[in-house]
Amino acid sequence: MAALLALENVSKTFGSLRVIDGLTLAVDEREALGVIGPNGAGKTTALNLMIGRLRPEGGAVVFAGRDITSAPPHARCRAGIALTHQIPHPFDALTVFENVLVGGVFGAGASERAAYGPSMAALELAGLAAKANTRAGTLTLLERKRLELARALATGPRVLLLDEIAGGLSEHEVHELVEVIRRVNRAGVAIIWIEHIVHALRSVVSRLAVISAGRMLMDGAPDEVMASAEVQRVYLGIDVQ
Repeated sequence: MAALLALENVSKTFGSLRVIDGLTLAVDEREALGVIGPNGAGKTTALNLMIGRLRPEGGAVVFAGRDITSAPPHARCRAGIALTHQIPHPFDALTVFENVLVGGVFGAGASERAAYGPSMAALELAGLAAKANTRAGTLTLLERKRLELARALATGPRVLLLDEIAGGLSEHEVHELVEVIRRVNRAGVAIIWIEHIVHALRSVVSRLAVISAGRMLMDGAPDEVMASAEVQRVYLGIDVQ
């Protein structure tokens, strides 16, 4: 069975710097995939290639069996690819529900009436329904992260791209966020999650990919990947003899 979303042998340069170098990375329907790698490895660039903010110089981006390499970001979002940002930027003056409704209307391309139900469902899934009428500017960091998730879910994604969404949270807050991400995946949404908090990743994902210098270093079961001497050397800086 073909992957749901894939980068196929893609390359991306910025000036003379090759950030992505022949990378192939794919996620299947309903799968949860974790992505790790040292700083500057090209992880966020890979997500930006998937969402359409960047175009590769070589290779292809394929979604649901269709080449979307030339498709603009809004078309990819409406097709079923959503992204959450590392630093949430809600519309502070709007309520939580209004923020999510923006995702449903502009992200999914639905009318306000049609977006109402999916927006409420997204708030429920993200565990933020009790804050629906709260002004977004008053939320805690964890609540802003939940709102970022809910706004992405309101677009009706088949695959959700998470870019270090647990960053800045306490250990207890990370655990709460992990529970939300598990619920999203159990609801049938595929996940590609970039994260430096590896124990959080390992509690959700069934597969772990390691990117180094824009190339795939290793891809496999989380325990096998983290036990690799090469991964420990490149990612953790541990030279295992």
